[in-house]
Amino acid sequence: MDKSPRRAPAERRRDPERTRERIMAAAKAEFSAKGFAGARVSEIAARAGVNKQLISYYFGGKEGLYHELTGDWQRRERAADVTSLPLAELVPYYVTATVRDRDLARILIWEGLEDRGGENPDLVEDMRRNLEGLRERQRAGEFPEDLDPAHLLLMLFSAASAGAVFPQLVRAICGEDPASEEFAGRYGEQLSRLLRHLQNSPDTS
Repeated sequence: MDKSPRRAPAERRRDPERTRERIMAAAKAEFSAKGFAGARVSEIAARAGVNKQLISYYFGGKEGLYHELTGDWQRRERAADVTSLPLAELVPYYVTATVRDRDLARILIWEGLEDRGGENPDLVEDMRRNLEGLRERQRAGEFPEDLDPAHLLLMLFSAASAGAVFPQLVRAICGEDPASEEFAGRYGEQLSRLLRHLQNSPDTS
């Protein structure tokens, strides 16, 4: 007679969730280290401690897993209600977020370096929403009218991710650890000052 303990139905239902979570965590580490092209399904499975067939079962393969991972980030971004923050506080928020989730930041950097072509509709939608929010801030007087909101948005994303994109420059110029929250706090505060100066500068349009 089989005397192994029987799991409750709720516990059995949670098993697929835990497996997916392990695969997602392993995929984040693998894609962060090697980009999409260099990442291997077998390595992701090994990191997660699962059979690689489960990646196809749950995500439809490497491409589906990658989209699920980046889509999860985009869904969390939409759920985070930070749009009410002043611009001078919003950018430091993203500096800190980049430091706290460097794997995700590195995945986005790899995505730009690999530039596999094609258009991500979710990303386009998010950026259009961000751009419209910046235009509303401009109409409200948060920054001068002679600045192009689209180019400013690109500058702000670039500035917020500097610690992840150029860690060697952070160490060489600032003598700080680009992965530390201390750096994020100091750098974010300087960006905040810069944006406040911009807000208070005379409009030359």
